[in-house]
Amino acid sequence: MANPILWYVADPMCSWCWGFAPVIEKIRKEYSKLLTVKLVLGGLRPGTKAPLAPDKRSQILHHWKSVQVTTGQPFKFENALPEDFIYDTEPASRGVICVSIIEPELVFPFFSAVQHAFYTEQADVTQFSVLKKLAASLNISELQFTQVFESSTAKQETLGNFQRAIQWKIAGFPALVAKNESNYHLITTGYCPFDILRQRLDAWLVP
Repeated sequence: MANPILWYVADPMCSWCWGFAPVIEKIRKEYSKLLTVKLVLGGLRPGTKAPLAPDKRSQILHHWKSVQVTTGQPFKFENALPEDFIYDTEPASRGVICVSIIEPELVFPFFSAVQHAFYTEQADVTQFSVLKKLAASLNISELQFTQVFESSTAKQETLGNFQRAIQWKIAGFPALVAKNESNYHLITTGYCPFDILRQRLDAWLVP
C-alpha cells in the first residue's frame, strides 16, 4: 500500500513559508518512510501588475520582521522591495513547476533556492533570467528550462496548482493537507513549529 500523502501548500515568495522552510525539511526527513511529501503552489500574488504602494511595502516588511523574530530565518532588509518592484509570484511558481516536470526530485531544492535568493540575496525572482540561473545552479539545462517555462503545459499546471489551493479553501500559507485512501485532513494553516506538527501528524497517522 502506498504511503499517505502530505501536501505542502506554499508559495516561494511567501515569507511565512520561508520561515517554515526548516520545519518542512525536518518533516520530509523524519517522516520519509511514513509519508510522501508533495508540493502545491498556492498562488500568493499571481498576476500582479502594479508596483507595491509604500504602505503595502511597509506592511510586508513588518511581516518579514515578524517571521525573522518567530523563526530565526535570515532576511536582508536593507533596500528590500525597491520602489518599482512588482510582487508577482506566478513566474517563481511556474519555475518550480518547470523543475517538477524536468527533474521532480529537485523540486524542493529549487523551491528552497528561490526562497533563499529572494529573502537573503534580494534577487528578483519574478524575473525569468534569475530563475534560469537558479535552475542552472542545480545542473538543470538552461535550454530545457527555457523551453518548459514558456510551454502551455507549465502555464496550465501552475494555474492548476493555484486552483487546487482555492478548491481546498486554503486561507493562508504555509498549509499542510494530509491525504490517505479515504479522506483529506487539514494539519495546519499558517506557520506552526515542528513539535506541534509532530503531535498532529502522529495522531493522524495512528488514529
